[in-house]
Amino acid sequence: MHAVTRKGLFARLSPLIVDARCILDLGSATGSASPQLRKHYAGAQIVSLDISRSMLLEARRKRSRFSFARPLTVQANASKLPFHDGSMDLVFSNLLLPFVDRPEYVFSEVARVLREGGVFAFATLGPDSLTEIGRAWEEVDDHAHVNRFLDMHDIGDALVRSGLRDPVLDVDRISIQYDSPGKLFADLTAVGARNALMQRNRSLTGKGRFEKMLGVLAGESGDKKLKLELELVYGHCWGAGVRDESGNIAIDASSIARRRR
Repeated sequence: MHAVTRKGLFARLSPLIVDARCILDLGSATGSASPQLRKHYAGAQIVSLDISRSMLLEARRKRSRFSFARPLTVQANASKLPFHDGSMDLVFSNLLLPFVDRPEYVFSEVARVLREGGVFAFATLGPDSLTEIGRAWEEVDDHAHVNRFLDMHDIGDALVRSGLRDPVLDVDRISIQYDSPGKLFADLTAVGARNALMQRNRSLTGKGRFEKMLGVLAGESGDKKLKLELELVYGHCWGAGVRDESGNIAIDASSIARRRR
């Protein structure tokens, strides 16, 4: 799943001309996008940011000891970025947004750190994703186990409200089949999704209920394999510069026409 959306993101970035000297890989996980970002934007400084220390450590382990690249790794929350205003030329985010509680907070922070004319490119999940898991859990209990994903139009509105401009969004759909529950949840864990899918009756999900859910999920396909439908939402938009939050409006006095008598 992560590899599919990463490929889709780079395909959509290819036609764009971006003078990218500093790139933020937002929700970088184990750094799988870094090699292609370095290749696509030669000479750019790449900052890999993730909330998970273990993911960042794995990214460091994956780097070749012979690599001359020096990507920076930062452990932080995407809703509170530790960077100066207008300090990023490109913000790249692959499958982070589906698993944050308030995407609009992330958009506001991206709008703040992105320079005017910089690009925010992202892939996320639409509302028709992982519905099979949701239906399977409904057969087991009444708790919410799958996040509600924003549709393309809501994402576009939220981007504009956050101060980003001219969003371009499109949707793709894929089907994924897994031979075992282990492979399914390993894939979801790799993109940081597993905790969100176990959301969040505050008590532990018992093994019996979890096994029952898997049985229902496998039974939907008829051949005991686990099948998921994903709605993939791709988008990019541009930085508009730092907004004046004071409520004041600045007017160039020389542009005011003189009243004639």
